[in-house]
Amino acid sequence: MVQKIDLDHTRFRQIVRGSIRRDLRKHIANGSLIARRGEKTVTIPLPRIQIPRFRYGSNEGGGVGQGQGDPGDPIDGDEAGQGQGEAGDKAGEHELEVEVSLEELARILGEELELPNIQPRGKKQLTTEVNRYTGIRRVGPASLRHLKRTFKRALKREIASGNFERSGGVVVPVPDDMRYRSWEPRMIPESNAVIVYMMDVSGSMGDEQKEIVRIEAFWIDTWLKSQYKQIETRYVVHDAEAKEVDEHTFFHLRESGGTKISSAYELCESIIAADYPPEEWNIYPFHFSDGDNWSGGDTARCLDLLRERLLPKVNVFCYGQVRSTYGSGQFKNDLDGAFPNDDLVITSDIPDKDGIMGSIKEFLGTGQ
Repeated sequence: MVQKIDLDHTRFRQIVRGSIRRDLRKHIANGSLIARRGEKTVTIPLPRIQIPRFRYGSNEGGGVGQGQGDPGDPIDGDEAGQGQGEAGDKAGEHELEVEVSLEELARILGEELELPNIQPRGKKQLTTEVNRYTGIRRVGPASLRHLKRTFKRALKREIASGNFERSGGVVVPVPDDMRYRSWEPRMIPESNAVIVYMMDVSGSMGDEQKEIVRIEAFWIDTWLKSQYKQIETRYVVHDAEAKEVDEHTFFHLRESGGTKISSAYELCESIIAADYPPEEWNIYPFHFSDGDNWSGGDTARCLDLLRERLLPKVNVFCYGQVRSTYGSGQFKNDLDGAFPNDDLVITSDIPDKDGIMGSIKEFLGTGQ
């Protein structure tokens, strides 16, 4: 029987879900959810109405409407106080914070952006051993006793021996009647994935550009974690040289050197070769930059690395160009020109925070 509280809770969750989906673009653009993220949930502020209520107190000292007075006199008998500022005509803001699972947040993102479920590439699967109860044995632990099979065996024995009628239909199993469930191990495929984030941290990439990358990475993580059993994440930063760092350093480091993108691609390929065999992992490199590179020669080196060493191993390679005052934006043009019809290379222009939602759809909308 469905309790009324269950119906109310379901209705409340539907309202919350609708509110999140309606304001999804705002939640993505302002990045407020990142600071509210837990291990499996995220706290989302939602508008609410504060219900007024009476507060009861003592009337020993008299109350409003008692005694003499003229219209306009202060209620407490003193001179009226002077407030600061002018009276406003806007309602106050009230917020209700609700916890939403990252899995539910991923579903909302997928529905709003119409993202297809990802189809893991070919053999890129790991297997895990699980036990399935598939048969019956004559021996086993009491916890696995199959009562129905045991009784059926005892009943057949009683009927065959002619004791069923004499005992008045009472069936008592003997040890030889006992039957137990048996299992066999099965190998179940589980798709796993690794994300390799690469970012230009040279002087032309400012705090605003890094914040855009941080927000987009949060939503990419949320979606991919809903598609795979296990996700590992690696972080690479580069200016003229590339190095692997932790998550905090990735989003806060700022250098003043030049930009050599090939150094990041070489390090990414080394990480994949060392730890993530392509036949066992789904591999997702994401590179973010403002489009500047050291030279045309290094750009040619990047294109060769992609063709020969990265694209044969990855599900898809994504490049996000974050617009900045000092970035030329040329590298995206070079990638688009070199891979005009290659589904494994996806590029996206991210002019500002409002462009994050469209960029996510471009990266994840292919289902690769």
